[in-house]
Amino acid sequence: MSDAIELCCLLRARPGLEAAMTAYEDEVLALVPEHGGELVSRAVGDGADGNPHEVHVYRFPGQDAIDAYMADPRRLERAAERDRVIASTVLFPVRIR
Repeated sequence: MSDAIELCCLLRARPGLEAAMTAYEDEVLALVPEHGGELVSRAVGDGADGNPHEVHVYRFPGQDAIDAYMADPRRLERAAERDRVIASTVLFPVRIR
């Protein structure tokens, strides 16, 4: 995977919907391998003091795989649920060492 793209995602749940956000993420993260991606790590916290509730690190073979995952109809069908349970998402490229 020399052209691999590695990403970190910080997720904050809407107040009181932390479990619902985790359930949503369980569903959509199951799609990542179908697009050649890998969930390298998933950390779940309590979101205290403004910290994220979840931190994900992904590895995809390239931009086409990321685009395919983002456009997956099963993921897009869940957009209303995503908007309901997730307050903010920050996604940025990283290098995994």
